[in-house]
Amino acid sequence: MIQLLINRYKRMRTERYLNETYQCQYAFVGMGQHSLTNLYPVLHYLQVPLKYICVTSERKAQLIERKFKGIKATTRLDDVLNDKDVKGVLVAASPSAHFSIASRVLQSGKSLFIEKPPCQSVAQLKALIAMQQASGSGVAMVGLQQRYAPAVQTLLRRLKGERLLNYDLHYLTGAYPEGDALLDLYIHPLDLATWLFGKGEIVSYLEIDEHSYILMLRHQDIVGTIELSTCHSWQDARQSLTVHTRSGSYHLAQCEELSFVPKQTAIAGIPMEKLFPLCQSVKYLYRHHNFSPILANNSIYTQGFFQEVSTFINAVEGKKANVLTDLQSVKPTLKLIDDIMG
Repeated sequence: MIQLLINRYKRMRTERYLNETYQCQYAFVGMGQHSLTNLYPVLHYLQVPLKYICVTSERKAQLIERKFKGIKATTRLDDVLNDKDVKGVLVAASPSAHFSIASRVLQSGKSLFIEKPPCQSVAQLKALIAMQQASGSGVAMVGLQQRYAPAVQTLLRRLKGERLLNYDLHYLTGAYPEGDALLDLYIHPLDLATWLFGKGEIVSYLEIDEHSYILMLRHQDIVGTIELSTCHSWQDARQSLTVHTRSGSYHLAQCEELSFVPKQTAIAGIPMEKLFPLCQSVKYLYRHHNFSPILANNSIYTQGFFQEVSTFINAVEGKKANVLTDLQSVKPTLKLIDDIMG
């Protein structure tokens, strides 16, 4: 009996995956290491009808058509924008080119998924929003995948019932000579702060080294300190967030683990842990493990890449989709970057 139930569950799970088909056609602009590692695998898993891959190199276009059977490779964005069959365009090109590419996609009336950063400033973001409204483009999403990560979603739900005190956020990597660390890298921790706590105002700001900062932010219900640095190592790169509340402390480690430590009790202001030392209690709310290599344990899923891409595709197809990263929602993040850049 139990085996029959197990077999039925497995069959239903497989059939559910096979029934998830997509009718629209899509195009992808860009083919860098990030998109190859984190975005293309999701499209392949979902079996999204990808018609075009657009790149800047003729040589790369020839290699793409040899590697990806049935996909048209082009160096002309107009080929994509003039094709009425293409309903959605995913863009993960050079960050400095994102605004111009996003502008053309939105003006064409097609739906847009644009990797971070979508543009270079709040002024450019407002221009993109105006283009979307004027052209009637269906969906416009920004690739800030941490909002979709299961650990971040769990933390967001838990914080809604808490009285917040303060937080510490650290984002530490090695040197980043190939781009703008503020827009390309630090947009992630800054967006995490505004997503969890709302728009923030810079109370104090210190540039501790070139492209490395310590900030103090004030939000509506909490204050926090953020360290952004490329003075460390890529071999030990890390992002961590600790949120202190009246009931205890939450610790988020790189979207891979979320834990909670309850606050120790006190009687008449006397901390009982001083009188009766006890082992500290830690409750794990989310933990990524590699024992079972299923989708939910894949880093593409734990980091939120799978959810953001599938959300975009479902939204374009008119299916149920909870879009967390529309253009309007990114304003507080780009406002902070504007303020840091002065």
